[in-house]
Amino acid sequence: MSNDKFFKNNVKISGNGVQPIVFGHGYGCDQKMWRFITPAFEKDYQVILFDLVGSGESDQSAYDFEKYSSHQGYAEDLIEIIVEFDLPGVIFIGHSVSSIIGVLAAAERPDLFDKLVLVEPSPCYINDNEYFGGFTKKDIDELIETLESNYLGWSSFITPIIIGNSEMPEYSEELRNSFCAMNPEIAKHFAKATFLGDNREDLANVSTPALIIQSHPDVIALVQVGEFVHEKIKENKYVLLNTSGHCPHLTAPDQVISSIQTYLAN
Repeated sequence: MSNDKFFKNNVKISGNGVQPIVFGHGYGCDQKMWRFITPAFEKDYQVILFDLVGSGESDQSAYDFEKYSSHQGYAEDLIEIIVEFDLPGVIFIGHSVSSIIGVLAAAERPDLFDKLVLVEPSPCYINDNEYFGGFTKKDIDELIETLESNYLGWSSFITPIIIGNSEMPEYSEELRNSFCAMNPEIAKHFAKATFLGDNREDLANVSTPALIIQSHPDVIALVQVGEFVHEKIKENKYVLLNTSGHCPHLTAPDQVISSIQTYLAN
């Protein structure tokens, strides 16, 4: 087991089971965002948490601006973790951008994955003809421009919108602090790769069975986007939660846990 690879992604392993569940976090977040979910699986599974390079307590010096100009670079890291730690039959649970990272990794190495769980996935944020991603190109260009000129101000503005539950300001504050803890140059670069990316065609390359978990309303990854992912992945189940916002693993963890447990039991 290579210490440099362990450090690069701040990999943490817990649990008493054999089959591994690997959790991937969203943009601006880190592995701690899964703290309400993972205890429910530690008895029966091996739980693996990691930070995307540039996020959390990962090795910031390992951030390669060319490699991570698309999510394929992160998919390569995920594959590397699975191979390095010799994880058999992985169940991968990814939130937001990590759901797409999981899609890319599973499309490249389907032999490594048993199941995917995609929480609030969006393969493309920009509207395109009949595809409704939720944002116009102008919207995204303005978002990127604001982010580049005032990242901290943008973080304070966007995080309550992402959480989407005004009665839970503590999670907006947590997310804002997480955003602000990132290296601004890395955060800006990662945001461009996320909001300007288009991975719609990659969905058809997934042969691994998947569960899609969707909140409504979610202004970041709209219900129409979740339904699009449901239509494009060959074998999947779709669950619409009775909650709103883009981070149900923070704001409605019981629903997320129940959805995953029901899926894995069948």
